[in-house]
Amino acid sequence: MYTYEIDTAAMFEDRTDQFEKFGIPLDEIERVRAATTDMWADAPGGWVYEWSKLARQYADRGEHYLASLIYGCAKFPCLTDPARVTAMQHQLEQFELAAKDFPVIFERRIITVPHRGSSIEVPVHLYSADGDHAGRPVLIASGGVDTWKMDIHPWWVGFTQGAGVTTLAFDHPGTGETAIPLDAHADEVIRGLAAYARTLGDGKVAHFGASFGGSFAAMSGLSGIVDAAVDLGGPVLDSFKPEHLKNLPYGMHDILGNAMHFDHSPTLEELSSGLKKLDRRELLAQQHNSVMLVINGADDYFIPQSDTLIFQGRPHTEVHLIDGTGHCAMSKAPDVVPKIIAWLAAHFTDHA
Repeated sequence: MYTYEIDTAAMFEDRTDQFEKFGIPLDEIERVRAATTDMWADAPGGWVYEWSKLARQYADRGEHYLASLIYGCAKFPCLTDPARVTAMQHQLEQFELAAKDFPVIFERRIITVPHRGSSIEVPVHLYSADGDHAGRPVLIASGGVDTWKMDIHPWWVGFTQGAGVTTLAFDHPGTGETAIPLDAHADEVIRGLAAYARTLGDGKVAHFGASFGGSFAAMSGLSGIVDAAVDLGGPVLDSFKPEHLKNLPYGMHDILGNAMHFDHSPTLEELSSGLKKLDRRELLAQQHNSVMLVINGADDYFIPQSDTLIFQGRPHTEVHLIDGTGHCAMSKAPDVVPKIIAWLAAHFTDHA
């Protein structure tokens, strides 16, 4: 893991809307924004320091869920230093304290999945209406390279309540608590999670992925290892080409580099070569897949439109490129998330 040059003002420009959508009051975001001058310093004015200071205030007042969300911002965008690792530990502590008040039943498990001829342990979070996992289908779900399972909690609750599923939230390889690199072996972990989900519920499994998680959801749907898949803003092909990667804004080049476990900022060739092993070219060349929903914003600066539109015309596949919004259609999440829930209910759970 390594640090890299990035302007803190640019990170607030990029992520303020996302942080607010997930539940952090805008006035609190602006307070931290005004105080933060350095992305990496663990000292007054440093990103992790200022966000953690605010999170402690909420924790001390017993507002554990908001404290967990804010510690989630403190650890952003990658675990490059001990202060961010500590922030994620505090996030988990506060999240578990908040769980007693969740509107669904929450359970944390550590499961074992195959990886490179051996196995790894993956912490997962289960969300259920009543704890009866065997009585309903399972949705495995993850976010992106810098937004992880605890950060997206409101969506998991929404899917669980609205679509009639048990939601199994996880951090995909290279992120959060899944401490192996984002590389050519990452799909094996996803396959292991899908297999575990088959045994957990009634045998039916779907996969939701946002941002880079959408790439894994696309893999699951295209390969047929799940019964349904939702790809929200996932990179699948053109995103990994050098001509696109060279223009990635907001430090994404190095967020990916950290997820891939480089110890230095990778060259464009190194980054492209590594990511090419995760493109979905061969799967896209096939003309069979599970039922799929593919969505993104038309104005995404991370993912080209072609990585969404390439799914048009595939069997059992619904595609939406939404005007007036960007990566993962985040600014229109209040409309998009209900659309996903309705699709899952209609096409996967018969819960409509």
